[in-house]
Amino acid sequence: SIYFLAMSAFVVAFAGMWINAFIVCVLCLAWVKKKTLNSNEKILLLLGCTRISYLCLLWVYDFLLIIYPNYLYVHPIFQLISSFTTFFNYSNLLVSACLCGFYCIKIANFRNSFFIYLKVKIDRMVPWLLLGLDKRFFFSFFLTGFGYAASFMAVIFSAVFLLFSLWTHKRKMQKNSMKDLSMDAHIRAMKSILSFLVMYSINFVCLVSTIIYNMENENIMRLLIYIYLCAFPGVHSLILIFSNPKLEKALLKILSWLKCDFSMK
Repeated sequence: SIYFLAMSAFVVAFAGMWINAFIVCVLCLAWVKKKTLNSNEKILLLLGCTRISYLCLLWVYDFLLIIYPNYLYVHPIFQLISSFTTFFNYSNLLVSACLCGFYCIKIANFRNSFFIYLKVKIDRMVPWLLLGLDKRFFFSFFLTGFGYAASFMAVIFSAVFLLFSLWTHKRKMQKNSMKDLSMDAHIRAMKSILSFLVMYSINFVCLVSTIIYNMENENIMRLLIYIYLCAFPGVHSLILIFSNPKLEKALLKILSWLKCDFSMK
């Protein structure tokens, strides 16, 4: 059963790599074609790259666990894989939190002067923010607990503000009897943020549970938790694809092309 669970984690990590590789390829092609990317796409591109790196390391670990388990006992190998896996997982969560914050600032409607200032300046701030995160990773790598808590709070506040904005916007629409396209933008952003909030909460519980089961040497439970941790980046990226019209259109185009190709064969 442990071997089957390890194989499941291997397959899930491999699928997640391809899902995030799709996001990176679509955005890179758009970058080459347009010579520029908007702020949302820049964050998604960095998120895809960090998740690919994270899943590649998990895939290597699963490969060694299944094929060459003795290699994991060689002193530098396990320590290096573990350190870099933690690093890229931490960066994945931080960039995801930045994406949630961006959606909140860009879409939510508040008349607060500071919020309006952020809405106007956010596009210019994103490259510097992402560059600042890359620099902070090496320092905050040793403050992982604080980083998890900070990014989790950012997601929670983004969800709360966006929900409040959606509620007030809906009330205004009901009073004025008007239809507004921003309602769709609110709902798409809420789907993305709430899905990440749910998965992030489960992810945090899994991280705590891993520590507990490591102490109790519960191998099966550790592997079940590990499968979820492997699935998290791929599943959330799939949700982001269907929340983004450009990525969704590209995916449906590829699937329709594959369907026609198989039907011809």
